[in-house]
Amino acid sequence: QVQLVESGGGLVQAGGSLRLSCAASGRTFSSYHMAWFRQAPGKEREFVSGISWRSGRTYDADSVKGRYTISRDNAKNTVYLQMNSLEPEDTAVYYCAADRTHISFSTSYRDYDSWGQGTQVTVSS
Repeated sequence: QVQLVESGGGLVQAGGSLRLSCAASGRTFSSYHMAWFRQAPGKEREFVSGISWRSGRTYDADSVKGRYTISRDNAKNTVYLQMNSLEPEDTAVYYCAADRTHISFSTSYRDYDSWGQGTQVTVSS
């Protein structure tokens, strides 16, 4: 019931940075958990980073800890993913998602009911 609009993907060399944005259209994130997932060709969609909107608590996959930072802008109804020290293994389509049906934060994509269109991130070596 919330439309999510993503932007910020692109092509970068290893070691570079990107910042992804996900803006909610017409509604706030006050009752949602928000998360970023990614999917590489031939692989399952995997959890990357997430945030509980009301508390601000964040969650990171081990593969991106220390390199990615998720954040939110309440006034803009936007969640960001700052990606630093990018590696070729980070290449994937990145999706923003929202969950408003579960009390506890989930890293499973099946628990999210609103999705952005995805944005391609390609990291060259």
